[in-house]
Amino acid sequence: MAGSSDLDRQIEQLRNCEYIKEAEVKALCAKAREILVEESNVQSVDAPVTICGDIHGQFYDLKELFKVGGDVPDTNYLFMGDFVDRGFYSVETFLLLLALKVRYPDRITLIRGNH
Repeated sequence: MAGSSDLDRQIEQLRNCEYIKEAEVKALCAKAREILVEESNVQSVDAPVTICGDIHGQFYDLKELFKVGGDVPDTNYLFMGDFVDRGFYSVETFLLLLALKVRYPDRITLIRGNH
């Protein structure tokens, strides 16, 4: 996986709803997988935390959540699953969440959701 400066660049691109290269997506997914498989099914989350319900691929709603709740890493976030589906920006939404998880693994908690 790229260094933190490359990851920061990718996060900035994703925040702007810009594409990142296919090789970067593959590397990001591989690194996220390494982190996520090591996490327990039951997660402890440091308070205070901002809890976010289903996003369903609503990229601009996700951006608004960060605007209202505070930026990562200044704020802890718990995302309750259902990251994709219904919205037009499912891939962009999920990639931004994955990139933030990789960059700030103790500040972003991603759980699977209810289905």
